[in-house]
Amino acid sequence: MADRTSQDDALMRALYDEHAGPLLAFVLRLVGGDRHRAEDVVQETLLRAWRNAEQLQRATGSVRPWLVTVARRIVIDGHRSRRARPQEVDAAPLETIPAADEIDRALRLMTISEAMADLTDAHREALVETYFKGRTVNEAAEVLRVPPGTVRSRVFYALRSMKLSLEEKGVTA
Repeated sequence: MADRTSQDDALMRALYDEHAGPLLAFVLRLVGGDRHRAEDVVQETLLRAWRNAEQLQRATGSVRPWLVTVARRIVIDGHRSRRARPQEVDAAPLETIPAADEIDRALRLMTISEAMADLTDAHREALVETYFKGRTVNEAAEVLRVPPGTVRSRVFYALRSMKLSLEEKGVTA
């Protein structure tokens, strides 16, 4: 058995020394210059040659045509498998893009809506005009037909009430 292993090793060394360079050049043309892929194909080809060492030792003539055929088939199989399934994409770049969690956002909006519903109509109107519609205190006072001081007061008490309501619901700022 040890004798066979040394014969296989000698065969592999001889195959590599004699055929690896020309085989790599051939495969590089097949894979469009992708050196890493070409090296993988050559390695796989020589591995298959090692698995078929007995058959290759019995063969007469050069084994290069056999190696070239195997390498070409490996390239074709790789091409077909890449076409058959979608290209895998590295998820790492996606992890760096901030994306809003829609569930958290929906829960926050529901909680805020519930807290808004707990306000009096006057306080809710003052908040809607100033915070949600972006009006100044004077503009909100005109729309609500109350003095600006009343709008400021209603906003102050509405925010305080909202803060308490949200704290009760377990929401912290």
